[in-house]
Amino acid sequence: MTEELRLIKKYPNRRLYDTATSSYITLADVKQLVLDQVIFKVVDAKSEEDLTRAILLQIILEEESAGAPMFSSDMLSQIIRFYGNAMQGMMGSYLDKNIQTFVEIQRRLQEQSVPKFGDNPILNAEAWSQFVKMQGPTIQGLMSSYLEQSATTFLDMQQQLQKQARSIFGNFPFGSNFAGAAGEGKPDASAPGPEAFKQPQKKTAS
Repeated sequence: MTEELRLIKKYPNRRLYDTATSSYITLADVKQLVLDQVIFKVVDAKSEEDLTRAILLQIILEEESAGAPMFSSDMLSQIIRFYGNAMQGMMGSYLDKNIQTFVEIQRRLQEQSVPKFGDNPILNAEAWSQFVKMQGPTIQGLMSSYLEQSATTFLDMQQQLQKQARSIFGNFPFGSNFAGAAGEGKPDASAPGPEAFKQPQKKTAS
């Protein structure tokens, strides 16, 4: 059976009301719903406007400000530059698919590393934590390699699109101007290159 959508209402006083439990909840409670993979939707109590993305972004902002951020200033700047860019939609899809791939890799590694602990969630969590600590550099290296290849593929796709655009518009009166604006097949200078996706390598004690 499909899991029923959990509805959360946000009131003008910024309080969040969980209709499933008939009680007010905090942003931390909403975060826990995310961690528990509960399907939910946050709406404005008066206008019924969908506020789910806004609430999720608020959770991310709090997590980023808590002391262990995932996004560097450079990465955030690169993402901001894609807003309004012709490649914005493709970049969104690209990031989405990369996160899905990362989650799938994590799931498979977890399944392979702790099968002997069965279904005990506590033992699984502890074993997975120990496994990641021991294999951290290896996993990080694999992910860095994957992200670099993925970034290169994205930039190659951008270059191919520019070539196709010049081919299509080349016969028009403004064709030569368009070719110059397209950068003669070079990727958009404002777009992040593969190096932007590299993960910083931790120094090991000698």
